[in-house]
Amino acid sequence: MRFAILAFAAGVLVLQLQPDLPAWLPWLSGAAAASVLSVFVRGLPRRCLAFAACGLLGFAWAAWRAEVRLADRLDPAWEGRDVEVVGVVAGLPQALARGARFEFAVETVSTAEAVLPERVQLAWYGVDPGALHPGQRWRFVVRLKRPHGGANPGGFDYEAWLLERGIRATGYVRPAPATLLDPRVGHPAWWVERLRDEVRRSFERRLPADTHPWAGILVALAIGDQKAVDGDLWAIFNRTGTTHLMSISGLHVTLVAALFGRLLAAVWRRVPGLALRLPAQQAGLCAAALAAAGYALFAGFAVPAQRTLYMLLVAAAAMLSGRLLAPGRILAVALLAVLLADPWAVLAPGFWLSFGAVAALLHVGAARLGGGAGWRARIADWGLVQWAATLASLPVLLLVFQQFSLVSPLANALAVPVISLLVTPLALLGAVLPGPWLLMLDHALLDLLMRFLFWCSGWPVWQAAAPPWWAALAAAAGAALCLLPRGLPGRAIGLVLLLPAAAWPVVRPPPGVAWISVLDVGQGLAAVIRSGDRVAVYDPGPAYGPDSDAGQRIVVPYLRWLGIDRVDLLILSHRDADHAGGAASLRAALPVGETLAWPPEPGERPCLAGRRLDWDGVALRVLHPATPGRHGNHDACVVAVEAAGRRMLLTSDIEAADEADLLRRAAPLKADVLLVPHHGSLSSSSTEFVAAVGATDALVSAGYRNRFGHPRPEVAARYERAGARLWRTDRDGALLVELAPAGATVTAWRDQRRRYWHGR
Repeated sequence: MRFAILAFAAGVLVLQLQPDLPAWLPWLSGAAAASVLSVFVRGLPRRCLAFAACGLLGFAWAAWRAEVRLADRLDPAWEGRDVEVVGVVAGLPQALARGARFEFAVETVSTAEAVLPERVQLAWYGVDPGALHPGQRWRFVVRLKRPHGGANPGGFDYEAWLLERGIRATGYVRPAPATLLDPRVGHPAWWVERLRDEVRRSFERRLPADTHPWAGILVALAIGDQKAVDGDLWAIFNRTGTTHLMSISGLHVTLVAALFGRLLAAVWRRVPGLALRLPAQQAGLCAAALAAAGYALFAGFAVPAQRTLYMLLVAAAAMLSGRLLAPGRILAVALLAVLLADPWAVLAPGFWLSFGAVAALLHVGAARLGGGAGWRARIADWGLVQWAATLASLPVLLLVFQQFSLVSPLANALAVPVISLLVTPLALLGAVLPGPWLLMLDHALLDLLMRFLFWCSGWPVWQAAAPPWWAALAAAAGAALCLLPRGLPGRAIGLVLLLPAAAWPVVRPPPGVAWISVLDVGQGLAAVIRSGDRVAVYDPGPAYGPDSDAGQRIVVPYLRWLGIDRVDLLILSHRDADHAGGAASLRAALPVGETLAWPPEPGERPCLAGRRLDWDGVALRVLHPATPGRHGNHDACVVAVEAAGRRMLLTSDIEAADEADLLRRAAPLKADVLLVPHHGSLSSSSTEFVAAVGATDALVSAGYRNRFGHPRPEVAARYERAGARLWRTDRDGALLVELAPAGATVTAWRDQRRRYWHGR
């Protein structure tokens, strides 16, 4: 059974890696044919056919679910148009700097001929977040667009995240009058969300954020609202390897289930009539399963909570039926249940971390745990558990995050018991009991732990370039070998198998070759220039809000994906937020050598025409501004990258007057590749400038359906008439440029890593 379920899971995973969605019926037919053929053979061929049948069935199941999900879509003809809808606030509203964001379940569409998906995500600017609650029915006028997110190497796939949650359009509420039709819709689907909202607001009242900085962590531990945690704290948890504790993990669900199960079993055992009808052990297990179900729903039903719940349900069903299932079979059934309910779960790192950790503990085996009495044996068992969990998470952390915490065992040695045995139970009690004293005590305990974690965060973190998939698989096999009992052969081989993923080398351009990446940061600009072992960042991208920017969300993850741990040169073309908004996050995450900017701030050097840097046969030349003083776009730094006789021109936000100044000064503008000025605005890209550059490839960095209409159709037509191929980050994702002796080439990341949900 376990191998059959693993084959089903493999089929689901293969489907999620497809660039286009295949028809599911032929694969289902193939599964049926393989099943029939297996009846007529014996031995190994039968097992192979059964394995293939299960894999094809998983592939077909995921394809069918994807087809159904993608059919619930927004017609492109209705993107950016006003539509009147009636629906229900379907989740916890999240406060924004100027309003709130929330999921909205569409019930009726009043606008004629408009067809909308069942669930959308809306932003409502200007509203008090306290006025929005789950379960409210509203009438809105909204403006929507299809799911779209940045496509960057090493970046977060926002479109996949939306697809998994069934959110098939995003948008915002228009200024037209909004009407609250029903403050509390009487439907079970919204009861849990309303309860979670009431608990969150209760925490906010009793623990004001200005005096209780860790209140958001308590909210996350109580109801699974991870967005309540300040964004900067996640960096601390990542550096200490304690991220798994700051959300509703399987360990938390297990503790709640065990508490309820043991309490009910103790009471049940003392009532003879009940004990005669059902053994206390079975009654306790049923209570544990019900408690786990309630807590998992209350906490948002994340994958770790699902896994624990399904394992408890399977164990309860087996015990009630009189059967005894091995723990490995219970875990396999839980895996099947998760994939049947959510075939996109395999895309989440939490899925692999959760099932990998439990599988590692089962692999270690009960024979190696609890083998002795006394405190020394307990400490040895605890150390073995930490060692198994650390090794199991290592391949996933290296593949997805390109780092793992060296201090994780020490941090978890204290954090696990404190969070699991003290902080989380007190937070749950505080959600039930009135008064602030219990939560204040809980916050005080958490404050002591956070001081320890901040100290641990100063320890070094192991970083390496993102390994290929085969190296991650080899590391997983190596971790399994390392966890074999002492004395068995093969443990040393496990360490060897871990090495490629843990120390994957940084791939660097050959001498005299330049690689330039124009990242997909929305309406803004961020580019990374690489030459040999030198790295320059030309603008770190826009600020998205008070707590989020492209430096934190896109540029730094991309550099870590490459294995880069230092930036030699930061060029701030100008101070506009859509270009320099990510500078602080970049500097906080990585050491930055020299900074060129205009106007320069203390510690920065002026970015003026005539400055030149030579790196390993690659030259960076500043062409503009020559006579600064007009400020803003007019003083934006223009940089030419020259390598192997090829050139790329990075023009930031210069406008037509600045282009004329470059032509008047006879600046060397001829280039193979051009970063189109000012995102393709009408105020730039004059006919004379386009002709003087003569680029064969023109790259536009712009946001999807941005409010400026960039790139403007007239500008795009101007480049096409000049014979240039037009590339756009909103359509093509990150654009990867190579300047080499063979020529200048441009490739689009969406073409290299396309998935069936992109643009759907």
